[in-house]
Amino acid sequence: MMKAATLSADERARLETVIGHVFSDKQWLDRALTHASTGSAKNANYERLEFLGDRVLGLCVAELLFKTFRNATEGELSVRLNQLVSAESCAGIADELGIHEFIRTGADVKKLTGKRMMNVRADVVESLIAALYLDGGLEVARRFILRHWEKRAIHADAARRDAKTELQEWSHARFGTTPVYRVDDRSGPDHDPRFTVTVEVEGVAPETGVDRSKRAAEQVAATKLLEREGVWPKPAAN
Repeated sequence: MMKAATLSADERARLETVIGHVFSDKQWLDRALTHASTGSAKNANYERLEFLGDRVLGLCVAELLFKTFRNATEGELSVRLNQLVSAESCAGIADELGIHEFIRTGADVKKLTGKRMMNVRADVVESLIAALYLDGGLEVARRFILRHWEKRAIHADAARRDAKTELQEWSHARFGTTPVYRVDDRSGPDHDPRFTVTVEVEGVAPETGVDRSKRAAEQVAATKLLEREGVWPKPAAN
């Protein structure tokens, strides 16, 4: 059984309190929380909103970084931006806000756990940003983004370099070789694909990464290898 495609008046009020904005057009909020698996029409689920929200988020975070790190190079700013707009970061915001309570999904998606549900939560955050932009304008969306991304932006780990670039340089310096990436599998529905990628570096054991795109899976695999070989410290356990 799937949730209703629209939020109740009580749910809308609770969510608007969490988000910090009262919507003039409630349909944007309903649409931002509706997954394609509900069987809703394309103009009634969040897929198009996710596309727009991703761009609004990228613009506002890029502006935040540009103003905050005045002496940072373009490369450092790009690394920080990529981490801050990643699925992991967006899903983290969703978890802080308790967004999962309001997402409308079909039964097939409800059965998903872990990384795949992380992607859904991340998508909904981007969709909410688009809804805020369309309902209240850029300033409303920017206030929401600054409220939840500003502290993350100044975190030290945000300066970590692109994993594939780091791995390539380490591999060249250590073994004189270039990492090789191989797509092992592509599964899942079109709205939530899963790519499994293996990275091989001559001289060490391979690593495998799984994510929603080929590039993202390559980054996961590269990160795992760098952490395993001690090039990067592993994140501290919560």
